[in-house]
Amino acid sequence: MGDYELLKFPDPQALAEAAARDWLGQVGAATRPGARYGVALSGGRIAGRFMTAVAAQATARGVSFQAVHCFWSDERCVPPTSPESNFGLARDTLLEPLGIPVANLHRLRGEEPPELAAAKGEVELRQFAALNDEGQPVLDLVFLGLGEDGHVASLFPGEPEAVRASQAVFRPVLSPKPPPQRITMGYPALAAAKEVWVLASGAGKEKPLQESLAPAGQTSLARVLRLREHTRIFTDLLPS
Repeated sequence: MGDYELLKFPDPQALAEAAARDWLGQVGAATRPGARYGVALSGGRIAGRFMTAVAAQATARGVSFQAVHCFWSDERCVPPTSPESNFGLARDTLLEPLGIPVANLHRLRGEEPPELAAAKGEVELRQFAALNDEGQPVLDLVFLGLGEDGHVASLFPGEPEAVRASQAVFRPVLSPKPPPQRITMGYPALAAAKEVWVLASGAGKEKPLQESLAPAGQTSLARVLRLREHTRIFTDLLPS
């Protein structure tokens, strides 16, 4: 398993505030002239709390997001106006409050056929980011949540090895939880990112987190940890 950094917090709000402070430090360093910074955002309750904290802290500190380009680690196959949309969550809590330019937003088009939306998302990310030796685009940072079954993005357990090994940057998946049709970033793209930060919070997730951290863990997060040299995990699920 690759190296990971485990950051423990007493509650979800403390987690969100700390992750926001750390990310704003990176964003502030990326605002030099001509710089571009690529991030993939995630969905879920802790992501909403985190993005709300980012918007508040960035406003208070005067941190500019003009160099930040936003992608998504996964998306539900719903319109962007749906309450299930990960883009919609980010729009309401982060993008509009901070006035991030529309040209910097690269959403996965959940309202389109999944194969087409995944293909368009891959083209757009490849046009933006440099590629690594394996041909994967390299984002500066990818945010992930953690599901009750140990899934991250929309990479659910039980996929055949041939599917998990797919080199597609984005691919359609069928989720065991609603809404069933989704688009997710694949394992190779997560492995390629300069940094991955996991925000692990929520009832019923203590056991999947512990399994993910075990050397022989079989969760989707465990696989991501093995594929990467280093991953940061922010959590309120373990004793401080």
